[in-house]
Amino acid sequence: MKPFVARLPACVTLAACAALLAAGPIAQPARYHHFADVSSLFGLPHAADVLSSLGFAVVGLWGWLRLAPIRARPALHAGWPGYRLFLAGLMLTAAGSAWYHLAPDDFRLLWDRLPIAVASAGLLAAVRAETVGCRRPRGEAAGLALLAVASVAWWHATNDGGDGDLRPYLLMQGLPLLLVPLWQGIYGVAGSERWRFGAAIMLYVAAKLAEVFDHELLAATALVSGHTLKHLLAAAAAALVVAALARRREAPAAAVSGR
Repeated sequence: MKPFVARLPACVTLAACAALLAAGPIAQPARYHHFADVSSLFGLPHAADVLSSLGFAVVGLWGWLRLAPIRARPALHAGWPGYRLFLAGLMLTAAGSAWYHLAPDDFRLLWDRLPIAVASAGLLAAVRAETVGCRRPRGEAAGLALLAVASVAWWHATNDGGDGDLRPYLLMQGLPLLLVPLWQGIYGVAGSERWRFGAAIMLYVAAKLAEVFDHELLAATALVSGHTLKHLLAAAAAALVVAALARRREAPAAAVSGR
C-alpha cells in the first residue's frame, strides 16, 4: 500500500478540522425548535416527531439481540466494542429524541445530541478497529466516546441565547460519512458490505437534507414533516448497518477487514 493512501483518512480528518476552524463558530439556527410537526395523538404533543424517534430503539435492540450472541466470532470480535457503543447510542437516542420533542428547548436538546454523538463515535471506532486495526479497541472506543461527549458539552458550554458553537458536534457526525468508506476501500473490505455501508451513508445524508426542509416537506406532502422523515431515514440507515453486520455470521475476519 502506498504511504499516501494509508495517510489519506488522517489528511481528510485534518482538512475537515481546518475547514471548521476557518469557518468560525457555527451557531444553531434561531428558530431551530420550531418544528413543522404539530400533530397530537391521545394528548401526546408533536406526536409524529416523538413516535418516529422510537425507530432508533427498535433498530438498536434488534442489533443487540442479533449481534451480541456472535460478538466473539472472528468476523465481529475486533469491532464489537465500537458496535456495542453504536447500538447503545441508538437506544439512548430514542429516549433522548422522544423526550426532547415532547417540549423542545436547548436543555432537552443536550440529551438528544449526546447519544447521537456517542453512536457516531462507536461507528468510527468499530470500522477503524476492523480495518486499520488497534491494540486496545475498548480503549479507543471509550476515548472516542469521551470526545463525542465533549463535542456536545462544548456546544452547551458556549451556548448563550442559542449562539452555541456546533463545530465539534458537526465534526463528530460528519467524520463517519467520510472515513468509513475510505477505510473500507483502502483496506479491501468486501464489496457487498461496502455497498451496504454506502447505502446507509446515503440514507443518513438524505435524513439530514430532510431535516433542513422540515416545513417544506410537510407543506408538499401534507402527510409527513421533514424532521419526522429524518428520524425514519436515519433509523433505516442504522438498520442497514446492523443488517450488514448480521450477514457476516461465520465469515472469516480477513473477508471483513481485508487485512
